[in-house]
Amino acid sequence: MGSDVAAVKQLFTRLVSLLGRKTATRELKWMKQALIASHSPTLPAMLQRRLSGEPLQYILGTTPFGPLDLLTRPPTLIPRPETEDWTLRLADMLTPSPLRPLSVLDLCTGTGCIPLLLCHLWPPGSTRAYGVDISQDAIRLAADNAARCNISSFQPSSLTPYSQNVFIPVLGDLRDPDFFKSLLPPFDIITANPPYIPKREYDELPVSVKDYEDPAALLGDPPDSEEQDGLTFYRLISQLLRQKGMLRDGSIVALEVGQAQADAVEGILQQSAGLRNTQVWNDPWNVKRVVLARA
Repeated sequence: MGSDVAAVKQLFTRLVSLLGRKTATRELKWMKQALIASHSPTLPAMLQRRLSGEPLQYILGTTPFGPLDLLTRPPTLIPRPETEDWTLRLADMLTPSPLRPLSVLDLCTGTGCIPLLLCHLWPPGSTRAYGVDISQDAIRLAADNAARCNISSFQPSSLTPYSQNVFIPVLGDLRDPDFFKSLLPPFDIITANPPYIPKREYDELPVSVKDYEDPAALLGDPPDSEEQDGLTFYRLISQLLRQKGMLRDGSIVALEVGQAQADAVEGILQQSAGLRNTQVWNDPWNVKRVVLARA
């Protein structure tokens, strides 16, 4: 026990040097709470992982997202505050009901954070959501998060009204447009926080991101892509959106974008998907963060 106390003191001193006393003290408090709640590895082990650059959310095993407390596991992308901000804003602007439920499709769903928050905030029986990802790790985590949030992940009969909101994680590839026909379009809302970081920016990311989170969830262009501007997935999404029967009249598309990408993505939606009614939302840090389009 004494050796653990000494180790914690020494490791905490190093963490203060790395992060500053205020942040280090806050993180130590959260680690202690996680230790009590989940019988995690020892506190020195948690501190050592943090000093090695591992994201705090992976060490704690959870992260807040609105009123939800979502599970986080490597290598699935950790939900960010800017994504939380626009999802809450989207939830506030719509009022679905069991009499007029909304069908939601979330692309590149990761932890499932976006559709799960919508399902949590909207009335029971008003929301039927699918979350699609190419990663098995992400789909397993999204399903675990649905269970954690007490949101059903089973498809009820289409012949009966929904008494609760439903979120169904589905393994699928955005590059296979035929796959989406099996998800019962048209959709009222399509959301996505796709990979959007150009390779040149990815190479400059901190170790805590680049060495732990899935590169496929971050890099906006495949290595063999002619374009290396981080916008490949927006072009793929636009191809999907222009398919006949994918969008219901009056539906909403909300796409998170990287810094300085909003104008280009707005242009892609207008020209490639034919969605002329667009606007851009800023995040709390005054960065153009979401392109919103109405069909």
